[in-house]
Amino acid sequence: MSSTALNILSNGVTAKRSRVLVILFALCLILATAALLLWSPGEAALSREAMLTLLVFTGTLLGWTVLRLPETPVALAGALALILGGAVEEDALADALGHDITWLLIAAFVIGGVLRRTGLTERLAFALLARCGSVGGVFLACTGIILATAYVIPSTSARAAVLLPVFLGLSETIDQPRVTRALGLLFPSVILFSACASLLGAGAHLVAVDYIDALDAGPEPSFATWAALGLPFALGCSALACLVIRLLFLSGPEWSSPLSRRPAAEARRDKATTRRDRVVLVVLCVTVAFWCTSSWHGIGAATIALVAALLLASPGTSGVSFQEALKGIEWGLVVFLAASMVIGEALLDSGAAEWLVEGTCSVLSATSPSPAFIALAVAILSALAHLLVVSRTARAGVLIPALALPLGSFAEPAALILIVTMGSGFCQTLLVSAKPVTLFGAGDAPPFAQTDLLRLSLWLLPGFVLLLTGCALVLWPWLGVPLVRG
Repeated sequence: MSSTALNILSNGVTAKRSRVLVILFALCLILATAALLLWSPGEAALSREAMLTLLVFTGTLLGWTVLRLPETPVALAGALALILGGAVEEDALADALGHDITWLLIAAFVIGGVLRRTGLTERLAFALLARCGSVGGVFLACTGIILATAYVIPSTSARAAVLLPVFLGLSETIDQPRVTRALGLLFPSVILFSACASLLGAGAHLVAVDYIDALDAGPEPSFATWAALGLPFALGCSALACLVIRLLFLSGPEWSSPLSRRPAAEARRDKATTRRDRVVLVVLCVTVAFWCTSSWHGIGAATIALVAALLLASPGTSGVSFQEALKGIEWGLVVFLAASMVIGEALLDSGAAEWLVEGTCSVLSATSPSPAFIALAVAILSALAHLLVVSRTARAGVLIPALALPLGSFAEPAALILIVTMGSGFCQTLLVSAKPVTLFGAGDAPPFAQTDLLRLSLWLLPGFVLLLTGCALVLWPWLGVPLVRG
């Protein structure tokens, strides 16, 4: 047998052995958790519902991290286990699917699907970029355009799909490998960071809102409130990414070099704005305005989004039928959101979250950590969590009950939930860490390598953590979300 065949056979045996060890490790953790729960004596003993909830939560956590299983089936299996085990009502999952947050996400996907199929976002982006006279101007304009798309297109993967043609057109125009590499790093980085600016920027935000509402830790953040809290942080992180990419991957002459011609894709689309484009823009502007003023007129964000989706998903308005627009919905994310809501509410209602809080307090009571230290630690752990849990929404579903709630005795839970949720936006260390990174880094001739991502992530992480901690300590208390318990 040749040495190559021996190596292949050896690698296969090693992979199988590693898989078995991972499964055994996961089973040991589950059994250890079960033993700990059953051992709790006296007044500290948990109810059967709380024990089952903690076991299910531990199992989903292991499925996402150790076993690397798909997040949606794992979350759905966890929700069904709670229902079958009697920890939650049988109609809990149906109620979650009918929740306002779920319908808000569905309507937002329809709106994003219309924009993607009409190509309006791409045409507007090229029209603005055509005014740029230098490479540096293109980078700054791209940063602003990408951030603006967070308010109308839900999920980072959908925004990446919409903006990919813009990146390809710019790469074709500039035709400089080093600039293409820098642009390839800029697009996914700003897509991920700028998502924090909008309530609809990521499914993780809706998970956070549901926890804040269930905890009664303050009024449920509206579209305008979330923008006030997240936009400064998104702006700071996006500007930081642009600056770091410019310093690490571009020289001064490359940054200031003029553009010899406009983007080729823009030139092919250089037409006057059509009537349909104007109608779509008007509907979008009115929708965002109604979202921002929902506290005045009293109409919920989900209702506003559904009305906008019906108006836009019609041939007479946008040229896109409702059936075509429905194809833009990421049903896996919708089901995951509903299932994670069931698990989250079970943690709160069964007393499992309270048990975690009391256990954490008993361990940390001797040290008495300050709120500032708690905020910094939570920011660091949230930013690094993407190395274990790939899905941003799954990270929020894991970190909020496992990190933010137990530490809620040392700082305000709402502030910690925001830190965890926005900290989960740091996920560009690896090619598989986030779908936008994978999308822009794929292809026969990828614009950047894994080493470029590691280098960029190493320089971005300290600034990201400091910005997030600074917002929690200074900005958010001024906006009504204090970190220090009153």
